[in-house]
Amino acid sequence: MSAAMAFASAGQGITRRNCLLSLSVGALLLSKSEFSMAGGQVEEPLADSVRTALGSAVANQAPPVPEFSDTASRLVYLRWLGAMSERLRKAKPDWRVRKEFLQTVWYESHRAGLDASLVLGLIQVESNFRKYAVSSVGARGYMQVMPFWARLIGDGDASKLFQMQTNLRFGCVILRHYLDRERGNLFLALGRYNGSRGLAPYPDAVLGATRRWDFRDEAVRVATP
Repeated sequence: MSAAMAFASAGQGITRRNCLLSLSVGALLLSKSEFSMAGGQVEEPLADSVRTALGSAVANQAPPVPEFSDTASRLVYLRWLGAMSERLRKAKPDWRVRKEFLQTVWYESHRAGLDASLVLGLIQVESNFRKYAVSSVGARGYMQVMPFWARLIGDGDASKLFQMQTNLRFGCVILRHYLDRERGNLFLALGRYNGSRGLAPYPDAVLGATRRWDFRDEAVRVATP
């Protein structure tokens, strides 16, 4: 039962002020419970071919500047950027920081063949948009990437996982890897990303958060990263 429902069931003496207070407490608890679900990927043996492919995928650190084949595609992107900026304003008040973050999320998600709303939902649950978040198991940054990935497919410098583009690049490449490994099963891939494969709470939380970042636009066209 939610905090609001529990309070309402008490019967007499319910005031509008108390109801709003109860709802606020419930929202705060939800926010904290989502962030506490941040786990960590489990280090597993990688075939040489997989290690090489993943290493190549994270190596190119070109500036995340989107390119478009036509004006309509660019306008769709700009409308997405405007809509997401409004939703992210509370977490990132500075417009320039917000724009750079969203532009990088869009670029890296599309580069990895992922939906940007899924990546934003995952970031919300994993770090609540905290650049320097560190979990109890040592996962780092926006997408809570475990340090061993820097050794397996990067240059070995785990401190770079606090850099925005590096963190988003690794996170998107890793999620794409898990999706491929699970043959497109998003539920299992999300569980593997969190180190809780087969359990529902984490995938459910990410998919629930994803709805907040859903964007629908007529004549949506995917631009080329």
